[in-house]
Order: sequence, then C-alpha cells, then structure tokens
Amino acid sequence: MPRKSPYIIMLTKDEQRKLESLARKYTSPYCDVIRTKIVLMAARGLSNKEIAEKLDIPRQIVCKWRKRFYRERLQGLQDQPRGGRPGTFSPSNSRRSQSPGL
Repeated sequence: MPRKSPYIIMLTKDEQRKLESLARKYTSPYCDVIRTKIVLMAARGLSNKEIAEKLDIPRQIVCKWRKRFYRERLQGLQDQPRGGRPGTFSPSNSRRSQSPGL
C-alpha cells in the first residue's frame, strides 16, 4: 500500500493564480514549470507517485518540491544558494581569450 504524503497542499486563491500563470508561460525555465506543476497537482490531491508518473520524473523530486512548498510556500520553489566554493570561470579568464595568437 503506497504511503500518503504528510504534506497536504492547500493553496490560497492568490497562490493558485500565480502558479497557474507560471505553469502556462512559454518563457519560464523548464525547472520552474515542473516545480509549479508538482505543486498544482499536489493541491488537486494527487499522490507523489501519480505526479511523478504524469510528469515523467523521479518520485523523490516530487517529494522534495512538495515538502519545500509546504514549508516555505512560493519562496520554496526558487533555487537556493548552493554550497561549496563559487565558480571561477568567466570569459575573461579562459585560455582562448588569454592566447594572443587565436
């Protein structure tokens, strides 16, 4: 028997409107649209497994975004800063731009 998520999503009218708008935008990044669809489907009462199958993504991803939205609401759908040393690559320090003969 599948386990039911303890994170029940109930949307306000404003949240519903914002999420539906974001899900329809063709210019939105793919990851933002998927996160939005996860929340909208969860709010309709679908299980994590059903959402994962419909969106063709791993169930663990659905669990992660459902939980983040439950805890942080709309802010939870944004990328969080990553740990570790920041990247150092930029066009000004690449080999090609430093080579005078190229």
